[in-house]
Order: sequence, then structure tokens, then C-alpha cells
Amino acid sequence: MTIDIKEFLTDSLLLNAVSEGVYGFDTDGNAVFVNPASEQMTGWKSAELLGKNIHKYHHHTHANGTPYPSDECNIYNTMRDGIERKITHEIFWRKDGTSFPVEYTSTPVYKNGELIGAVAVFRDVSQQRLADNNLRAALKKVQDLTKKLQAQNSYLQDEINESFQDSGLEGNSQNFIAMLQQIKIVAQTDSTVLILGENGTGKELVARNLHQLSQRKNTPLVKVNCAAFSDNLLESELFGHEKGAFTGASEKRRGRFELADKGTLFLDEIGELSPDAQSKLLRVLQEREFERVGGNKTIKVDIRIIAATNQDLFAMVQQGRFRMDLYYRLNVFPIFMPTLRERIEDIPLLCHSILRQLNKKLHKNIKGISKKSLRKLADYHWPGNIRELQNILEREVILSNSHTLHIQQKLDKSHAVSPTFDKPLAEVEKTYIIGVLKVCCWKIGGENGAAKVLGLPDSTLRSRMKKLQIQRS
Repeated sequence: MTIDIKEFLTDSLLLNAVSEGVYGFDTDGNAVFVNPASEQMTGWKSAELLGKNIHKYHHHTHANGTPYPSDECNIYNTMRDGIERKITHEIFWRKDGTSFPVEYTSTPVYKNGELIGAVAVFRDVSQQRLADNNLRAALKKVQDLTKKLQAQNSYLQDEINESFQDSGLEGNSQNFIAMLQQIKIVAQTDSTVLILGENGTGKELVARNLHQLSQRKNTPLVKVNCAAFSDNLLESELFGHEKGAFTGASEKRRGRFELADKGTLFLDEIGELSPDAQSKLLRVLQEREFERVGGNKTIKVDIRIIAATNQDLFAMVQQGRFRMDLYYRLNVFPIFMPTLRERIEDIPLLCHSILRQLNKKLHKNIKGISKKSLRKLADYHWPGNIRELQNILEREVILSNSHTLHIQQKLDKSHAVSPTFDKPLAEVEKTYIIGVLKVCCWKIGGENGAAKVLGLPDSTLRSRMKKLQIQRS
């Protein structure tokens, strides 16, 4: 039988030419064939192995050094039971004492229906295992880095949210909570938002919060203070300019609209725009396209517009100082910022947040504020709103040597200012309700209805709509 299996293998030129190692065994487990590829991989010459039990040379231990008995060897078991086996996680030992990972198959050989031996075909998978290990190591690094970045992002988000709170976007009063609900709803859309409110109420903070809650949160939020530039400079700031467009334009510059592409553009102090600037802005809002100053190439952008003002834009329209068509382009969803005197009950919470921020800034350790001081703050009219509250507290913290803050400044209880918005209450209410209804797709009741946003029963909202003659066009 030994001659039969030997002749069967040595007559095949193909086995000598393949790149895989090939061993042939008789039924006694002795090698009868060793091809050149196996000699090259193991360092053992065929003359050293033929007629011998190769398990003692290549397979005598596992990778960890523990013995590997021949009666457990998959190759030799195939010789006994005639069952083909495919093995992927074993090693072969070389003549020089080193090892290498292998994948092999042990296949029975039959002649005239009788088992006459077996053939083992193996290949060195060192490079494949190295590549797999490197890939797994790289993947682990990516996963670790991803977790780290997620943690950093979560930390930064917490820092941002804390900054929002410390800056004043915090409160428990009913009108403030209603405003926050509007922010949360409209933030999920790309609708234009017009933020209305007195100076110091936190309009820019609302704009940043709208952006952070939107689907554009990972894209730029670009701010333009419309009151900070002359007409010529404002046009260049908004739309950019080409090289040589005007004196001093030594290089091409991208404008704020381009920088905000795919993101949000915040137009602060929108009421300060000149009529000429209003006309140019209107076209961009309508078409979402423009040309740089001195250029003729049309640039298209995908932006979300948020505008803010402390002025009564509707009154400006009536006076001819603000374009009506631009006003309606901007006034898609108005958000009215409540003044501090309209949310006096929020002062303790605001003081706590501001003091926490001031402790970090001024290296102080103020634990709280006295009840007498809180009553004093509650009696004041707050013409400067939260910004004024921040300034008063900062001055007092600088002068304080106690863990409890006592307001020493004199605050005039009778101080009062005229409200910025002098429209009739019914008109303001009507505009406000229509804005909420638009965002809610004119749905009145239910979980996402306008009534819930406004904090009203469905029947009350319907009654107010009837009284104010609000109808869906």
C-alpha cells in the first residue's frame, strides 16, 4: 500500500508546482511525499522526512508550548477514519525551532474503494494573521478615539449648555418656559426666525441655542452685526469681494453668506440695515444666491436665517424705514424675548447661575445671595435686563469679602422705561399665535399642537383665534 500512495502522488507534477505545502502519508502515518513548497516553508528537506512520522517534527506542541499528542492530530485522524478536515488555527514548527501559523486540509486517499493514506495541504498564513492583527489594532484605536471624541463632544456640549445657562437662558417662569418650547419646535425646521426683544434679554443666546438644537449643529453658525458696518463694508462682509473690487481689496475674500453655507447665518441688529442693504439682502433671502462685490459669478448657498432686533420692525415698515417684503421674509416665526421685569420670579435662579460663573472668573467663593438682596433685586425695574443684572452682580462680587452676597448698590424702585414694542396687545398676540400655528402646520390640539406650545386648552386657543380673526389662508 505504501508504494500505491507514493506512486499516486509522485506521478503528479502539479503537486510539485503548487505554492502550498503538500505532504502525503501512508496508513501508518509515515511521509511518502514532500513537495518543494513545504521544504521552503519548514526548512526540512524531503530526504529528512520521507518514511518518518512528520507529527514529531512539525506538530508536536501547540502554540503555547503544551504537548500535542499524535492521537489528537487532525491529519492522522483522517488516515484512521477517512474523514476530510479543514483546520485554521494551528501552527507548524520549522527546523530552526521557530513556528508559523497555518491553515490546512487533511484529505483521505482511496484506491479501489480502499483507504490507502492521506494528503495534507497547508499554507503559511503569517502575513494574513499579521494584517488581521494590525487591522484589529487599528480598529481598536479608532474605537477608542471615537469614544474619546464622543466624550469630548459630550463635555463640550455640557460646557456650551452650561455657558448658555450662565449667560441667562435659564428660568422657570411661565412665559420663559413657553419661549423655550417654541425654540425647541422651530429649531428642528429650516424656517427663518425673527428674535424680538429689548437689549440685554439674550437674543444672541437664543440664536445659538436654535443652531445647537437644529440638524445644522455640526455646521458653522456665522454672526453678522448689521449695526457694526457702513453700507459699503457691510456688502463686502455679507457677500465677499473679488481682488481689486475696490481700493484696499488686495485679495479675494469670502463673505459671511459663503462661510455660513450648509449652516446658520445670524443677522443681529437687523433693524439697522440701510434701504440699499435691505434690497440686496432681500434678493439673497428669496433666491439664496448672490455675487461677490466686483464679481459676476453667481454663488448659491444653503443657509438657515436667524435675525434679531430690539426695534419694532412693523412700525418701521409703516414709517417707510424698513421694506415690507423683507419684513415678511424675516417674520416667518417670531420669538419674543421676555424682559427681566416680566420674569422677576426667575431672578433667584439667574443669580445662582451668574454667581457660579463669576466665582470661576474672579476666583471667588460666593455661596449665595441674601434674601434682603433678592427682595431688592425683585423690586427693581431692570431697564438693562439680564445684562444689567450680570453687571450689578459682578461689581458686588468684586467688592465682597463674604460667602454670602449682599447688594450694596442703590437700585431705584421707581425707575421705569418705555417698552420697546408699542404695538397694540391684540396685534402682538395675533402675530405671535399665527407664528406658532405655522410651525405646528396649523394643528391646534394634540401632542404637537399649537395649544400645547402656547400652554392653553384647545378650546381657549380656538376662542382666541376667533376673536382675533385668525384663519388659515
